[in-house]
Amino acid sequence: MTPAVRDNAWLRAMPWVFVLIWSTGFIVARYGMPHAPPLSFLAVRYALSILCFLPWIVLAGVKWPSNRTQALHLAVTGILMHAGYLGGVWAAVKAGMGSGLSSLIVGIQPVLTAIWLTSVGGQHVSRRQWLGLLLGFAGLVLVVSRKFGAGGPGDSANWLNLSFAVMALFAITVGTLYQKRFVQACDVRTANTVQLAAALLVTLPLALLETESMRWNAELAGAMAWSVLGLTLGGSSLLYMLIQRGAAASVTSLMYLVPPCTALIAWLLFAEPITATTLAGTALTAFGVSLVVRPPKPV
Repeated sequence: MTPAVRDNAWLRAMPWVFVLIWSTGFIVARYGMPHAPPLSFLAVRYALSILCFLPWIVLAGVKWPSNRTQALHLAVTGILMHAGYLGGVWAAVKAGMGSGLSSLIVGIQPVLTAIWLTSVGGQHVSRRQWLGLLLGFAGLVLVVSRKFGAGGPGDSANWLNLSFAVMALFAITVGTLYQKRFVQACDVRTANTVQLAAALLVTLPLALLETESMRWNAELAGAMAWSVLGLTLGGSSLLYMLIQRGAAASVTSLMYLVPPCTALIAWLLFAEPITATTLAGTALTAFGVSLVVRPPKPV
């Protein structure tokens, strides 16, 4: 296989690898959340991720962002897409919101992105893509519907956890659009390090206000290890590259595939049942995403 063929194969596989990695986020939360407050967990995650990136950058001789403006743009996206999004989701779940409802709220992101692109961004979202976005969201509702009210006595929606979830939704939406608009292409390792450093500066002071302590055990250590190596070094890096390479509506539509993939992983790891409704929602979601990401026919 020639290098060009390998590169093309990797580019085609990149979105699906991203979905698979990103889908483990709620699995990590299930393992780690009972043993740590959300912001303290995320602060340690950011710090360890930076410590992993720095020697990699030095050994590879990678260049840092070319100027202060680009570093500032990367810092803004880091605050939005790491501190804002992850902090909001983890805080919402910790405050009693079930994974189904939080997934559904954050799952509105592709529709918000498309609305922004057509109304303000000056980009065209075709009727086929709009149909795909709506079908994908309908499938997402079917997938997570069985989780509503299924998380025990604390699984409920209130103004506090709803605020956290909506904050996460707007943070990931604005962060994606901001990065696509302002961040120039640069090495993903240095870009991620700048983003994580900005997220850590915002998250750490808030984490110090949490009264709950981290109770280290095998489950928390495993959750932290995968959060750093899989979700941050792998998933966040892939998301950065996808945003740089693709159209925003197509990239964000991949988020629709995360809850169905999470349901499959939960079935494999925890024997959570997969119903006919889940399968139908997964099929509908996959079809909707295919309509969004399919390249237009040549005129």
